[in-house]
Amino acid sequence: MSDDLRYPVGKWARETTIDAARRRALIDQIARAPGLLSAAVAGLTDEQLDTPYRPGGWTVRQVVHHVPDSHLNAYVRCKLAVTEQTPPVKTYDEVAWAMLPDVSATPVATSLSLLAALHSRWVILLRGLAAPDFERGTQHPEWGSMTVDDYLGLYAWHGRHHTAHITSLAERMRW
Repeated sequence: MSDDLRYPVGKWARETTIDAARRRALIDQIARAPGLLSAAVAGLTDEQLDTPYRPGGWTVRQVVHHVPDSHLNAYVRCKLAVTEQTPPVKTYDEVAWAMLPDVSATPVATSLSLLAALHSRWVILLRGLAAPDFERGTQHPEWGSMTVDDYLGLYAWHGRHHTAHITSLAERMRW
């Protein structure tokens, strides 16, 4: 764990080589992410959900809604990578999305259900891909060339990263 409240599990680092065993471990992390995020917010009150995980940071509620927003984009990017030749992908304004009215009006249970269903499909896709499929990629406007392996590593980290935002806040606040 890191002392930096922005990066409680450290910053993501692109792995240069991902072998079959590491790939299975990353897919397993993606499979577990919805349950871990759900457990992190279980029993939290609205007041707790509306607490920023760090000064100037998003609220727990915003974090919970952000994760499926982000992972939906990643799922689509993976599917594009394995069905097209290095397609360009679009970014989105995460901060603007976190401020949209659905974030404050939608129960977190809705986004947790969405994340669980999404990860169910995503894990089936990932476990069904052949080894060469993980080398296929997209062209990301900020990250450059991104392979399916890169997305796998990034989003396994992303789930842990945001869950740790919540669990470290709960620990600091003694919830």
